[in-house]
Amino acid sequence: MIRQRLSRGIVRLMRYEMVGEVPQTGILVGAPHTSNWDFVTMLLVMWHDGAHPRVLVKKQLFKGPLGWLLKAFGGVPLDRDNASTVVRDLVDEAGSGEPFRLILAAEGTRSKGEFWKSGFLRLSKDTGLPITLAFFDPPTRTMGFGPTFHASGDATTDMDIVRAFYADKHGIKAKNATPPRLREEG
Repeated sequence: MIRQRLSRGIVRLMRYEMVGEVPQTGILVGAPHTSNWDFVTMLLVMWHDGAHPRVLVKKQLFKGPLGWLLKAFGGVPLDRDNASTVVRDLVDEAGSGEPFRLILAAEGTRSKGEFWKSGFLRLSKDTGLPITLAFFDPPTRTMGFGPTFHASGDATTDMDIVRAFYADKHGIKAKNATPPRLREEG
C-alpha cells in the first residue's frame, strides 16, 4: 500500500499518464532500456497498481548496500555467464501457482547494441506465461503496459509484435536504444 501511494504520488508529480493494466502474472519486457533510471521507472509502473514484481539485474550490482536495496525491491541477481541456473529457478517459481511477475530488459544493456536477448521468449515458452510489453516514454509523458501475447515459437513473428509496439517509444536516452531484433532472426 505504501509503495502504491508513493508511486502514484511520484507519477502525479512527474505529470505522466499511466496507460494499460498491470498483468496478474507474466514476463514483462521493459524497453527501451537506455538509462540507469529505467529500473526505477519500471518499479513505478508496477507499484502504481499495487504489483510486486521480480526484476532481473546483473549480479555485479548486488554488492554492499545497493545489493540489499535491490533485493528489497524484488531484484534477482543474474549471472550473465550462467543465466540458465537463474532461469531454471524462475521457471520453478513461476510454476508455483502464485502470481508471478518478472521484469527484464531484453536489450541487456543501457548502451546501444546490435541484438536483444531472447531469454524472455524462452522463459515464456518454458513456463507458458504471457509476455507483456512495458514502457516509459518521456516525449509523450506516458508509461505503462502495451500488448500481452504468448511466445509462438517463431521468433520473427513474436518480434514483429515487439517491433510494432516499440516503434514510437524512445526511452530516457533515445540514442542508446537497441532496435528490437534477435540474433536468431538472421
